[in-house]
Amino acid sequence: MVAEVAVLALRLKDATSWWDTVNESAAWQDRIFHVLAALYGIVGAVALIQLVRIQLRVPEYGWTTQKVFHFLNFLVNGVRCVVFAFRRDVQKLNPQIVQHILLDMPSLAFFTTYALLVLFWAEIYYQARAVSTDGLRPSFYTINGVVYAIQITLWLILWWKPIHVVMILSKVFFAGVSLFAALGFLLYGGRLFLMLQRFPVESKGRRKKLQEVGYVTTICFSCFLIRCIMMCFNAFDAAADLDVLDHPILNFVYYLFNYKGTYSLEQHEVSVLVELR
Repeated sequence: MVAEVAVLALRLKDATSWWDTVNESAAWQDRIFHVLAALYGIVGAVALIQLVRIQLRVPEYGWTTQKVFHFLNFLVNGVRCVVFAFRRDVQKLNPQIVQHILLDMPSLAFFTTYALLVLFWAEIYYQARAVSTDGLRPSFYTINGVVYAIQITLWLILWWKPIHVVMILSKVFFAGVSLFAALGFLLYGGRLFLMLQRFPVESKGRRKKLQEVGYVTTICFSCFLIRCIMMCFNAFDAAADLDVLDHPILNFVYYLFNYKGTYSLEQHEVSVLVELR
């Protein structure tokens, strides 16, 4: 029994040693961030291809919800790709507020991108129930305006006086924004899914589209909820800090989960609901 405990303790020590070795290795840091850059570059390229394909298919329409969604996805993932590719250089930028802006801006744009999808679903849901949707878009713009205004204010305070309390507030704010987005997907994605279940299913293809609504709802809700939890740990536990070079494994796990969610949604597209309008 004592021997088994000793072996287990040795294995745990080896695992901890491996974790520390990777985190402290400049070579591993660069490799991991370059892999993330490649993955997010792929998602950005897919979003751009989808945008061009839609434009070529229906050039007579302007900036539809689909086009804006894919453009924002391209923008978010393109910026993240560049930041990850030059992560070591970003860490050296001064003043430090520039680092915060480069690391936080994609998260803000990510929120706007998927808030747009929630808006899209809300419009479908209320139109199907013959309820006016006149107030939805103004609410969307107002919510985004408030979120950006608060974050810009926090950036200005950090620039003026970079104190730890403000950094914690900034991360908690991002956690709150992520929770708000998760609840939005749960509310309108869940409502839409339940409503569509009551409609007669006309074909196998249509049934597949309805299943994808549930899939996208689950992916988006889970993604934003995990972002919320991770940002809370990030705010109060230095060992869970995502904004530093020497936590590459944590960054890889966190951003890989976000990558899988974003890539899955790009594969399904917002057009998953177009036929249901």
